[in-house]
Amino acid sequence: MEHDTHHGQHGRHDHDVDHAEHAAHVDHSPHSAHADHADHADHAGHNRHSTHSAGKVGWAMAARATLHCLTGCAIGEILGMVIGTALGWGNMATMALAIVLAFFFGYTLTLRSVLKAGVDFGTALRVAFAADTLSIAVMELIDNGVIALWPGAMDATLADTLFWGALAISLAVAFVATTPVNKWMIGRGKGHAVVHRYHH
Repeated sequence: MEHDTHHGQHGRHDHDVDHAEHAAHVDHSPHSAHADHADHADHAGHNRHSTHSAGKVGWAMAARATLHCLTGCAIGEILGMVIGTALGWGNMATMALAIVLAFFFGYTLTLRSVLKAGVDFGTALRVAFAADTLSIAVMELIDNGVIALWPGAMDATLADTLFWGALAISLAVAFVATTPVNKWMIGRGKGHAVVHRYHH
């Protein structure tokens, strides 16, 4: 009888333990669900914050993107002008060469930067086209427009101060005019915003 009583107490004890564990498990599940929901909410909030931040592009970021384009354009412009002038080409042929080389070096600098992120050449080339085409086009339009309208600039030789002065000023004007374009594009996830995705 005593053994049965002890056995009954032991059974009730096991039942109580099982019940307690079950209750703890039941209580824990909503907590986990709540935690998962909280994590999801935090993640969603983070995405909203990232999207919101992406829309706010500072002038400094736009200026850096424009400077990147300007570097390639300047190399191409100067090289094209030097080659065309040295070979005695006409104004239109020299300007055409300068524009082609400006695009070439502009794309090349971006291509080199994206390839460092470890992507394949085809992807890097598409990124370069997407990032720089509009920026370089605007820059070349402004740059060559200034030189074409500057009295005597198109006929200046490499030895003339006017040649280098007009080229420097035209590039500076192009930089100022293209920076707002890059700011607008980056703010919409285009232009050099595409390049930035491969740097993080």
